[in-house]
Amino acid sequence: MGNFITKRREPFRFMVWLGIASSVMLFTILLVTYIIRRTGPDWADVKLPNVFLISTVVIVLSSFTLNNATQAFRHERFGSYRTNIATTLVLGTLFILLQGWGWRQMILAGIKLEGNPAGGFVYIISGIHLLHILIGLIFLVIALAEALRRRPYVDSFVYSVNPPNQLKIRLITLYWHFVDILWVGLFVFLLIHHGLDLRLSF
Repeated sequence: MGNFITKRREPFRFMVWLGIASSVMLFTILLVTYIIRRTGPDWADVKLPNVFLISTVVIVLSSFTLNNATQAFRHERFGSYRTNIATTLVLGTLFILLQGWGWRQMILAGIKLEGNPAGGFVYIISGIHLLHILIGLIFLVIALAEALRRRPYVDSFVYSVNPPNQLKIRLITLYWHFVDILWVGLFVFLLIHHGLDLRLSF
């Protein structure tokens, strides 16, 4: 019976890994296209908005708080689990707001989606990544809502040893760490090719 239940949960793990593999392929294609397109005559380098650096720090911190939530879950410290899940959710939302601020900095600097392909790639790459973050935030909201709504059950030993609950937090953590590492890689790539605009625009 246990093996049957485990097998029924495998599609969720497979779907997450399939999504990760698809995302890696998508961004690989985008970055290869970027490098090829960079040699075009209409390419004019643009600086990355400085707030992208701040958002990168924020998203890295969110991985630490989610890892803390996972550890708290395993050790049945459910108050800490809720606090760290909520903190991760706040940091993820802050990341989106900072990215939006970065886009505003680019617009104020005259960088638009059309015209210069260099600016267009920054918008497209960061925008598609934001969609990944939004998906992660949805699952974090669901996990936090359950942790708050069903506190007596969540705070019980039964909740933490329930295999579906264990799998749920593992998959959320896996996906969130992936989108965090993905952004760090994308940011470093863009930083190497664009540099950072240290001027602050409001």
